[in-house]
Amino acid sequence: MIGLVAGVLIGWLRPEWGNKVYFLRDIFLNLIKSVIGPLVFSTLVVGIAGGGDLRKIGRMGVKALVYFEIITTAALFIGLAIVNIARPGVGVSLAGNQTEILKNISETHPRSLIETLVHVFPPSVVDSLVRGDILQIVAFAVLFAMALSAIGEKGKPMIRVMESLSQIMFKMTNYVMRFAPFGVGAAMAQTIGTQGPAVIVSLGNLILTYYAALIIFIVLVFGLVMLIARVPVRQFVYAVREPAVLAFATTSSESAMPKAMQAMERLGVPKRIVGFVMPTGYSFNLDGSMIFLAITSVFIAQAAEAATSQHFGFGQQLTMMLTFMVTSKGLAGVPRSSILVLLATLGHLLPPAVAATGVSILLGIDAIMDMGRSAMNLIGNALATVVIARWEGEFDDHRARIFGTPEEAELDLQAGDIAFADAAARGD
Repeated sequence: MIGLVAGVLIGWLRPEWGNKVYFLRDIFLNLIKSVIGPLVFSTLVVGIAGGGDLRKIGRMGVKALVYFEIITTAALFIGLAIVNIARPGVGVSLAGNQTEILKNISETHPRSLIETLVHVFPPSVVDSLVRGDILQIVAFAVLFAMALSAIGEKGKPMIRVMESLSQIMFKMTNYVMRFAPFGVGAAMAQTIGTQGPAVIVSLGNLILTYYAALIIFIVLVFGLVMLIARVPVRQFVYAVREPAVLAFATTSSESAMPKAMQAMERLGVPKRIVGFVMPTGYSFNLDGSMIFLAITSVFIAQAAEAATSQHFGFGQQLTMMLTFMVTSKGLAGVPRSSILVLLATLGHLLPPAVAATGVSILLGIDAIMDMGRSAMNLIGNALATVVIARWEGEFDDHRARIFGTPEEAELDLQAGDIAFADAAARGD
């Protein structure tokens, strides 16, 4: 939090320093990304191969996908409801610089459903680890763990190696997180220094609408989910507060994933569920991105009405939401993915020039909205691990009750989880 506030003050009072310190943010994200691949792989292999019941994995996968689809659909429709009530696009002039799109969005496209399915299975897991492609790492880890489990006693040494590797990666995460305040401060300084406070004022109505929708979604949808799944609210909030702030400040939910995975295991979610559900959720459970797509698409349509005399009715909005439900599954691994999906979808429903101009205006505030988007995606995936663990009947209520207490550190030391015990003792 100190780094966050310091970054805002630096960007506001000394805007020219923003770009000078931005390299600290890049160093921090690179350190985090170097941990994610080995951490996800080792955690998932230990969780599955050590569990002994491969049928549970298939059942858990189906439950996770069903949950993801229900929650992301709710996110789209809440975003749709809020934007139609607030109408932030009314009176906004679509006078943007379309060439910005070419400079800011890479020459790629959201993957189709077939392309996504093919992409899941990597030709080389080494290449997947180098690129940090989470979905491919998960797919290979599941197959590897199934084979490891099938060979029985001969696979035990490899399971011990994976257990050691996961502990090392969690310990390394603790080291990297000590650099987090500098990365967070640099990210905020660059965002405020480059965009300036004026960008918040000029499109403030849209920003407020988006953040209001996030809050309403948390209260209504996440609140209902927590009630149904009997999630310990106080402990859950305590567990996700630091990863969520980290994702918010760095505009990268991946930067907080190792810390969130560690927190969910400490909260009482089994290793195999954390290792499977959280990485998979980054492709199929992007609640913040869904709300962003719903609100910004209708915002552009509302702003375009004056120029095109084309009213964007509920039927067209519903068609667009159904399209987003499909195209959003290709978000993972695509640069500026939410903007790409938005542009590709609007280009079929509005004149291409109008859609491009509307998206170019959003680029000016995308970093500010991306903060909420990243934090929401992180919180949603963390909650998903608890829900699936409860659904599987494997959530450890005792661990949840002692989360963040000295008793937790003692329990971890007895179990040999040194990295977890260190984090618990520091109150992280």
